Amino acid sequence: MSAKQQAQSSSLPEASNVKLGIVVAEWNEPITGSLHEGCLQTLRDQNVKDNNIESIHVPGSFELPAGAQFLGRNKDIDAVICLGCVIKGETRHDEYINHAVANALMNLTREFNMPFIFGVLTTENEEQAKARAGGEKGNKGAESAEAAIKMVGLQQSFKHYSGGNLGF
Repeated sequence: MSAKQQAQSSSLPEASNVKLGIVVAEWNEPITGSLHEGCLQTLRDQNVKDNNIESIHVPGSFELPAGAQFLGRNKDIDAVICLGCVIKGETRHDEYINHAVANALMNLTREFNMPFIFGVLTTENEEQAKARAGGEKGNKGAESAEAAIKMVGLQQSFKHYSGGNLGF
């Protein structure tokens, strides 16, 4: 773990009772599998219990929002982490997929009032993807796990707010 990752991990809220869904795209599986492993390891390192983690797989990144919605509607969870990898090709399909997925996850966040984390690599080539899936650039799956824990902690901090005066 890099010094930057250690600093981020040390500032995470307590997560032993956090319940998370993870949706993993099967397309580009060697990459998304590494993202999933990094995500799971980070969650375990932060004391998230295995029985509080629900992982499902969908065919590709475009299907991530649908899988996330299924989890949000059918499981008792605090957040959903979506992991995928879209590598640029000869056409602009990657732009359409990335924008659609990002917008759909933001809409789900508003609809369900819980975090839906965008853990999708959007790279120019496979080498860049590998570097960001456990290589020299870190692991986006691990970063996504940390983002989920932070966002759940933030949301839970508002649930404890009594609605009193903020000092004004």
